[in-house]
Formats: sequence, structure tokens, C-alpha cells
Amino acid sequence: MTATDQWPGHGGAALDPDVQPDLESDLDHLRRTCGRIAENVGRVIEGKSDVVRLALVVVLAEGHLLLEDVPGVGKTMLSKALARSVDASVRRIQFTPDLLPSDVTGVSVFNQQTCEFEFRPGGVFAHIVVGDEINRASPKTQSALLECMEERQVTVDGTTYPLEAPFLVVATQNPIEMEGTYALPEAQRDRFMVRVSMGYPVQSAELAMLAAHTGTPPLERIGPVTDAAGVRRLITIASRVHVSPAVQRYAVAITTATRAADELVLGASPRATLHLVRAAKALAALEGRSYVLPDDVASLSRHVLTHRLMPTVEASMRGRTPDVVLEDIVARTKVPVVEARA
Repeated sequence: MTATDQWPGHGGAALDPDVQPDLESDLDHLRRTCGRIAENVGRVIEGKSDVVRLALVVVLAEGHLLLEDVPGVGKTMLSKALARSVDASVRRIQFTPDLLPSDVTGVSVFNQQTCEFEFRPGGVFAHIVVGDEINRASPKTQSALLECMEERQVTVDGTTYPLEAPFLVVATQNPIEMEGTYALPEAQRDRFMVRVSMGYPVQSAELAMLAAHTGTPPLERIGPVTDAAGVRRLITIASRVHVSPAVQRYAVAITTATRAADELVLGASPRATLHLVRAAKALAALEGRSYVLPDDVASLSRHVLTHRLMPTVEASMRGRTPDVVLEDIVARTKVPVVEARA
């Protein structure tokens, strides 16, 4: 490949050849495994291949997933199907107004026989944690997830307990306009790598759902495709995908522009930039590429960034949602042209 060989249709960006020689076979293994997981979930959730793909991106990028939509569209079913596809420890936490932070993290209990305090782990001590209707709990209880989501550990009574990898939080929430919900704090939203809305199924998918769910529940008919060790291997493979300096600058340019936008009170954090690049690497791996395209960054920006942005009052009154503002920012940001090293 010469220095002028470029990827057509992707801003002129070119493949960087500086990748491990065995990465191609590893990427093939990743695609086949993720394909089986997607097929598993597709048996339960009809017509939501894009949402399933985003969920796999989050898994490969070691992030956390926030599913937001009205009740009854399959948010919890998707999270449970994803959990059943991996032979790993799974815990479900039903967030309610009376849920306590200790129910999430754990609590130290005095043992009268040994005269010592014993730690009883909470719901977050699992590889996959399904947080159902997370915004129905109080902000105090929601904050119990902050440390474990970012640092993969829990501190109770001055003692720190590590969480075993992989650690994934799949949380569902209803729109804040619905009764009995609390808005997630900014710090909580920033820890979710991707927020995605399920949306209503198309008519054909809903008809297929009726046929599939009238007999044995499809969730009971699926089994694990891989285990925790297998997921750790997939994460390692995705982390080896190459990101050129120009593509990194492109991601930084997008997030920096959100901080300077007049229509936003709160822009994307540096953590958001890191999440955007990691998600782009995972997406490239899913497509069998050992390099990240600028298109990967642009296509994921809405899912990774919009839930972290806060519009001004004036922008909200004009109907300028974070999605619209971000779309304009991405359209104005120059797409890099990166040439491969000879």
C-alpha cells in the first residue's frame, strides 16, 4: 500500500498497517461470537438489530448501557437476553423509591458468633448488573452506582472490594415526564457510555413477536454463547484496534465544540471523549476492521454524547434539542484525511 492509498467514501482516511499480524484472525473470532450473541438476542427482541449492535459495542468497549423509552417496548427483555447469552454471574436490581444505597453496594453485618463484622455483597457484585427502572429510585440510591461504574470497585465502611471483570451495568429508565421518576444526576449520566431508545417495533416485527411469545417464552429457549473469560478476550481484541492521531483529534474536536456551543450549558466531558473513541474501536472490531474510520466516530456521537449535553433555556424554547445541536456540530467539524505510513 502506498501513502496515497485511501479508503473511498470515508473522508479520504487510509488504513494504518501498524497492527498485530494475528489481529485479523482474532477479529474474525470476535465477529462470529458477537454474531451468535446478536442472533440469540434477536430471538427475543424482534426488529431491533441496531439497538442490539449498540449493546454489543458497549460490551466490547467495557462501558455501561442506558436504555430509555416508554414502558413495554422491551428494555428489560433486551437486557435479560443479553445477560442470558453470557455464562457469567448476573444480578438484577429493581430500583424503587424505597431502595437503599446499601441494597446496591452491600452492607457490613455484625456476626454475634464471631464478634466480627461480615460484609454481605449487594446487587452490583456480578459480571452483568441489570438495573431496572433506575430513575424510579432516589438520587441518593442512584449515586451508589457512581464508584462501581467508574472504578470497578465498591467501598463500604472504609474497605474497598474490587468487582470482577467484565463488569457491565445495563440500566433501563422511563422518560422523566412519566409519574414517579427522578432525573438522573449529571454525574450518573456521564458514566453511561451509550444511551439508546428502543422505540416501537414496526408492524411486521410486532406480528412476529406475537407468534414467538404465545408459546414457551423465547427467553427460556436461549442459552449462553460465551462466558466471562470469553468476553474478556473479546474486550482485549477490540482494544487492539488502531486509532490514528488524526481520528483522535477528530473526536476531540467534536467534544470540544460542545463545550464552546452557545446553545449548551453543559458540554461533553473528557470521559465522554474517551468513551467515544473506545466505542468507535469496538464498532470497527464488530465490522472486522483493525482501524477506526472517522465515520465510526461520527455515527456513534449521537448515542455517546447527547445524554451528557444540557441545552440552555433559550435553546430549549426554540426546540433546539441536544440531538439537533450535536448534529450541527458534527456537520461543521472537518473530517480528517489520514494517509497510511509506507
